Amino acid sequence: MTPSMTLAVVPAVLLLLLAAFAPELAVGASSSRRTTHQPPHFPAGIASLYRSGGRYAAADNGTAKPFTAHYFPQELDHFTFTPNSSRVFSHKYLLNDTFWRRKPTAGPLFVYTGNEGDIEWFTTNTGFMFDIAPEFGALLVFIEHRFYGESQPFGNDSDKSADTLGYLTTTQALADFAILITSLKQNLSAVDAPVVVFGGSYGGMLASWFRLKYPHVAMGALASSAPILQFDDITPWSGFKDTVTQDFKFESLNCFSVIKAVWDVLDDRGSNETGLLELSKTFRTCKTMQSTDSLTNFLYTAFIYTAMTDYPTPANFLQNLPAYPVKEMCKIIDSFPAGADVIEKAFAAASLYYNYTGDQKCFQVEGGDDPHGLSGWDWQACTEMVMPTTVSNESMFPPFNFSYEERSERCLASYGVRPRMHWITTEYGGHKIDKVLKRFGSNIIFSNGMRDPWSRGGVLKNISSSIIALVTEKGAHHLDFRSATKDDPDWVVEQRRQEVEIIHGWVDQYNKDIAQM
Repeated sequence: MTPSMTLAVVPAVLLLLLAAFAPELAVGASSSRRTTHQPPHFPAGIASLYRSGGRYAAADNGTAKPFTAHYFPQELDHFTFTPNSSRVFSHKYLLNDTFWRRKPTAGPLFVYTGNEGDIEWFTTNTGFMFDIAPEFGALLVFIEHRFYGESQPFGNDSDKSADTLGYLTTTQALADFAILITSLKQNLSAVDAPVVVFGGSYGGMLASWFRLKYPHVAMGALASSAPILQFDDITPWSGFKDTVTQDFKFESLNCFSVIKAVWDVLDDRGSNETGLLELSKTFRTCKTMQSTDSLTNFLYTAFIYTAMTDYPTPANFLQNLPAYPVKEMCKIIDSFPAGADVIEKAFAAASLYYNYTGDQKCFQVEGGDDPHGLSGWDWQACTEMVMPTTVSNESMFPPFNFSYEERSERCLASYGVRPRMHWITTEYGGHKIDKVLKRFGSNIIFSNGMRDPWSRGGVLKNISSSIIALVTEKGAHHLDFRSATKDDPDWVVEQRRQEVEIIHGWVDQYNKDIAQM
């Protein structure tokens, strides 16, 4: 939303994404409290087929960062030889060659493996790659994920049914990246140039998996906030919500207590028409609410996403937020006098997330748009990206137990398919990862900040001398990928310095090996 707007919209996609880490808010979820509901739910020789268009985008620090948009003729299905598999769609990617060194040897390609959304959104929030490109003489490439943004294999019908969505898988996406990178290098006469892949969050998972699956294409990977262990029973299921809770509890015990108390009060007050009318006024909704479901989602979204983006400097990744927004939310709650209404406190805190600019007249709590093109994620959560999360009794959220059976039934009702619950760990591994990757993996950095709820599903310890975990106590969701600012704390500066140093080592060794061939 732009500051000039006077109606604050809770983007529908932010509510939908809660299915991944807040399944208790999804249709058919089981909980000790009343169930809430949501709306149904990261080849050579054909250069002449590329289409290009110049584009400039505002970087996350407000500086104009140039890139050009291109479209690659990508095959629909890389793994079968059926008549439909050779269907071609326009696969979007972005280039910045401002810093690329072409001679005497080609500089590296730094490739961002696109997430579950519009690639331009992720590009403008990945200033780190722009910051370090001059030092490496690197070509920057940002590849959109199939079925997101403009890369729609079936146009406007891409998400209409399981028949089309069936081509939305991680393996297809990784193959897309491999083919596009290989073709791009051939067309640029840079076949021997080293490739390092970068990715944050789901994109970070893809970057690490890409290094493991396509080591002949990418010689290294930086995976930031990549919860590759958030599957099966590898990590505790309550870790995500427990971390959000700890973030708020660390700032203020009163803040934690208010949020923990608000859910039951919200349900009780909204149990009749008079209460719903009162709540609609309290939440300044643009229309009178018919149930408390969307109001619960409104608060959930604010608290969870604020914890994820608890950056030490102002940012506008998901919403415009101040530095350390969790602290600021808790200051708002703590500023109320004793005995003030708990719902008013919670709403005032959530308003920091939705209305930090202070110019919104009302909140469109129900509905909303999808500005970043993220709507395919629920399909992925219903097929292979099954990442169980629960809520413990110690959490500030209502208790909830995840059920594979209920997830399966919900997905069958939504799409006519059942999830392959353990496919990700079968395809990419995860169990005993320290023992497995120590023997065959190399050149991967896993970076995490412990204030990020997704960190509990990440790799937090070194696996070998070349599979490194860089962990910061106060870091948030892929904070290291944001543009450097003069206000960055020393620990962020040091984390990025270590990343650059490690990548230099990879590139130098690669170039030495190539020179000896």
